[in-house]
Amino acid sequence: MALRGRVLAPDPHARKLIDWPDALIRITAAGTITTIEPTPADCTIPQSWPGAVILPGFVDTHLHFPQLRILGSATGPLLEWLTTTVFPEEARFRDNGYAESIADTICQRMASFGTTTAAIYSSAHPGATEALFGALERSGLRAYAGLTLMDRNAPPAVTLDAATALTELAALVDRWHARDDGRLHVSVIPRFALSCSPNLLAAAASFARRHALLVQTHLSENLEEVRQTAAAFPESQDYLGVYEDHGYTDARTLLAHCIHLSDQEWARVRDRDMAVAHCPDSNFFLGSGCMPLRRAIDAGIRVGLGSDVGAGRTFSMPRVAAAAYDAAQVRGEPVSPTELLWLATRGGSLALSQEDRVGCIAPGFDADLVAVDVPRGTTHEVTDALLFRHDAGRVRATFVRGRQVHGERPQRG
Repeated sequence: MALRGRVLAPDPHARKLIDWPDALIRITAAGTITTIEPTPADCTIPQSWPGAVILPGFVDTHLHFPQLRILGSATGPLLEWLTTTVFPEEARFRDNGYAESIADTICQRMASFGTTTAAIYSSAHPGATEALFGALERSGLRAYAGLTLMDRNAPPAVTLDAATALTELAALVDRWHARDDGRLHVSVIPRFALSCSPNLLAAAASFARRHALLVQTHLSENLEEVRQTAAAFPESQDYLGVYEDHGYTDARTLLAHCIHLSDQEWARVRDRDMAVAHCPDSNFFLGSGCMPLRRAIDAGIRVGLGSDVGAGRTFSMPRVAAAAYDAAQVRGEPVSPTELLWLATRGGSLALSQEDRVGCIAPGFDADLVAVDVPRGTTHEVTDALLFRHDAGRVRATFVRGRQVHGERPQRG
């Protein structure tokens, strides 16, 4: 298969974009890119989506499956919002039928906004998590997902004791981990320190190490959350120290938010090569604060962008990138649109340790691609249009590993 059009390809190693005004991308039957080259003058292949730019598929490094139907519910800052809105909705996921009705929809929403890879929190319910993996398998999308682990400080309807949770995690690994040549992965997800007993935190970390699984959790999203965590774990030096004390100490740990970290915590995130999911839209919505993105990326920390649906109000990663731009401006520490588009693609792949397969348009990478309508212009003008013209930028097509999962078929000669 060959696709033709304008291509914005992230540089694999630097936060910049390579602009191909008219390129041919050749893809094997297995969905691997073999070449990208300027279109020859005598080429008979038409533009695949006239008026669109082709990019790597967007990578969403933080998304909550059971929060789709409460997207945009304004019920206060983080802890109040969890109690008032989130936990009652997540309790509904005890019903497998309800979970199944959401699972296919959330996959369709991701694909329709050009997201090809996502790191997804399920609820605490094994049946709901099975439904999510089943929908992901059918959709063709790439994902890291798992049970959301909670055994305290939440209603019984959304908690699971440590022994049962680990048994269910093991079953998920047997059925789903590395499914379809690594397209689907099981992740270990302690929701945050306040929702997990020390026993559950330690057992989950041990399980993740034993199976070499990605860990997803929240860190320092809200000042009251930070205060309560310090009170609940007085023996730990700080919030990050809670996770370190229970075995989360390596590059397989993905930390969402990281708004209120101390200098020492940032240094330890860097030194341990932990990754960060920056979720600016939800941080604005819940009034949590603005993460120092400029500082994190200049320190060489692996950073991806996260929609954080449902506190985040959109599945669109360009809109999330625009929120990141705004947050950086508020802090007086600007981050350029080019860097942000790089973070929404290549940065996310690095955060998820998928750097050899996704996030680039280059030989040897999987053909995870999105075609988005943009006005013609310079690289700068096109990038600005992708991020900041919210009423434009229709996603024309989405591909994962060369398979179309959304949108219009490419034009053929």
